[in-house]
Amino acid sequence: MSNSTPEPSISTRGAVDLSALNRTQSPPPGEPGGAPSAGGYVLDLTDTNFQQVVHDSTTYPVVVLLWIPTDQANAELGALLGRLADEYAGRFLLGRVDAQEYPQIAAAFQVQGVPTVVAVLQGQPLPLFAGAAPEDQVRGVLDQVLAAAEQNGVTGRAPAQGAEGPASPGEVEPAEEPLPPLHQEAYDAIQRDDLDTAAAAYERAIKQDPRDADAVAGLAQVRLMQRTRGADLQAVRTVAADAPADVDAQLAVADLDLFGGKVDDAFARLLELLPDADADGKEKLRVRLLEYFEVVGPTDPRVVKARQRLAISLY
Repeated sequence: MSNSTPEPSISTRGAVDLSALNRTQSPPPGEPGGAPSAGGYVLDLTDTNFQQVVHDSTTYPVVVLLWIPTDQANAELGALLGRLADEYAGRFLLGRVDAQEYPQIAAAFQVQGVPTVVAVLQGQPLPLFAGAAPEDQVRGVLDQVLAAAEQNGVTGRAPAQGAEGPASPGEVEPAEEPLPPLHQEAYDAIQRDDLDTAAAAYERAIKQDPRDADAVAGLAQVRLMQRTRGADLQAVRTVAADAPADVDAQLAVADLDLFGGKVDDAFARLLELLPDADADGKEKLRVRLLEYFEVVGPTDPRVVKARQRLAISLY
């Protein structure tokens, strides 16, 4: 069986087992003792708005909670996720699906029980976890989703739901500036899954302005996506394990680690290889690490630390 990077889609196959849910009940959302009502960055998904939210996941990350709102364990997780959605202030939208009222939507995610949490990025579902989880674990999962979203160019912010408008002029947020033409061209190409065109657009932007940091970061992200597309994870890891000193083999594994959000693992693999690599290998590792720094962000503490190690290893 192949372990290629999956390209799932939201289909209508599968079913959610809602039997034997004779558990402690909770008041409906919005009532005392129950989960909060939808609003802010929380939206209850229905047959009417589901497809639009899936489409919107090309602009900003969507986290979907499949639940039974009046089950106490479900309500507690819903309350936690709702609080975190407001805290993250639009970095993701929390969509809640009442699995009893909308079983066809629940079935589209092919889960077998509730509560279950699934991310949607660029219209593709990414299973996260099922059942209750402590807050620190949930935060860690959400941070991984946001890292994956950034790597895939999904960096927009979700709008607040049901907003009537600002209470005062001081609360008006400035309109988002349109992207420069070449950046917009790259963004549109990524949405079409045309990575070659996206890379070419970013390259032209950098040629016009070598100090265009956003274009440099965008190009690094697109190149990572190109290198990891269709990769057979198990095969790549097997080759790397059999040839621990092979720079190209280790670069391939590090790409998959970084793409999967394992930033520290990717950095460590390449930095540990540097001291014993020949001149050609050192240059390959240096260039790839600099690309990784752009993908993660130059101010990220992990990048700062890795950059120091890189300088020590080279000089």
